[in-house]
Amino acid sequence: MYPHQAGIGHMTNDRGKRHPAYRGHLNKKTVTFGEVLHETGYFTAMTGKWHVGQPAGVIPSKRGFDRSLNAPAGGFYYGDHQRAHLFLDGIRLDNNDPALPKDWYSTDLWTQYGLKFIDEAIDAHKPFLLYLAHNAPHFPLQASHKDIEKFKGKYLEGWEELRKIRYQKQKALGLIDSSWQLPPFNPKVPKWDSLSDEQKERYDHMMAIYAAVVSRLDASIGDLVQGLKQRGVFENTVILFISDNGGNPEPGFLGHYEGVNPGDSQSTVFLGQGWAEVGCTPFWAYKHHTHEGGISSPGIISWPVGIPQVRKGGFERQPAHITDILATLVDLGQASYPAQYAGHAITPTEGTSLVPLIQGKQLQRKQPIFWEHEGNKAVLDGKWKLVSEWKESWQLYDVQNDRTEIQNVINVQPVVAKRLIAQYEKWAERVQVEPWTRGVEWFYDYEKAKKENGNASN
Repeated sequence: MYPHQAGIGHMTNDRGKRHPAYRGHLNKKTVTFGEVLHETGYFTAMTGKWHVGQPAGVIPSKRGFDRSLNAPAGGFYYGDHQRAHLFLDGIRLDNNDPALPKDWYSTDLWTQYGLKFIDEAIDAHKPFLLYLAHNAPHFPLQASHKDIEKFKGKYLEGWEELRKIRYQKQKALGLIDSSWQLPPFNPKVPKWDSLSDEQKERYDHMMAIYAAVVSRLDASIGDLVQGLKQRGVFENTVILFISDNGGNPEPGFLGHYEGVNPGDSQSTVFLGQGWAEVGCTPFWAYKHHTHEGGISSPGIISWPVGIPQVRKGGFERQPAHITDILATLVDLGQASYPAQYAGHAITPTEGTSLVPLIQGKQLQRKQPIFWEHEGNKAVLDGKWKLVSEWKESWQLYDVQNDRTEIQNVINVQPVVAKRLIAQYEKWAERVQVEPWTRGVEWFYDYEKAKKENGNASN
């Protein structure tokens, strides 16, 4: 579903019955992939962040998951943090409960319990679904001193230079097309050379903390893979790894760097806008926004026995969307998407199965992909992307030839723009999108920035 259809048009605050797309929790007109695959005979489990309305009574065990260890929201990594709340199968655990590892770190904990649940599935002779929802690398960034020290000093070249280095590496790896231009750096972020040595040390440390958080995530995924191999089930397990959005610029270029020992369990560290520019390379804009920097996220698929040999290790250029996941799992699990569930009519699925993509075939997408988040909106239909930030005019880009959204061609292609605007408005009415009333301060007039900085900087 699009989030509005599921009742979570914006986060988990309930706006009341008059605003059905903004109730802040999963509604009963939808089914989770846990519910669908459970009906097919799968052992279903989840670990991690369950940010879909637990305070309203929506918990994993009531939405199709046999086993779960979850947090109702993020905002912590260690058990001594004030926001650290864990629930085992819906029952609150003390953070020092003997069922938990001593001095646990959430990134490791989610994988450890995921493998425990997989053992239960294997013992029950059932196929399994594990939804592993990491809260890393969400703020506040926290990691061990040992992990952080591995990365200190690696970012002193500064955000402009490291962005250029990443851009060149992406081209060398074949991740991006060499014709893609690097957009100009956000002028709201100060030049690295304008910072004092003390400021540079601080920002280097902030990025080192972020890198430590990501490295622990990477190691945890490695632990999961190794655990699957040890259990003899890796070869025929499909792993789909995705990130939910682009780099986070909150709360502007200053970020947050608070606490006696930044990076520990009592500190508050936000990466900030300068490093978000680097994290979103080669795109512009960030989390919250619907330009590519906000919505273009990595997707990695592993399935040793199911992916053709010639496809392994390659890049797939067809776009996929979060709405495609359930359709894909229904296809892989040979399940059926219900018209009715638990006495309720179920909204038809919006997504397209990605199984043909895995096999190297073209997806048969029947409608464009749409976005709306905090008043920022977009439509992707083939090579055309229509996009608008909150209170901004529509822009049109040919993302087949201009993926980094340099040349706005809305005045050159008015017929295409008119068609896509009409499609967006029809979709927004159907999923009950409501007008947004407040924007974010770190965005900027990109068209003005391009004029001031030249069309692109390589």
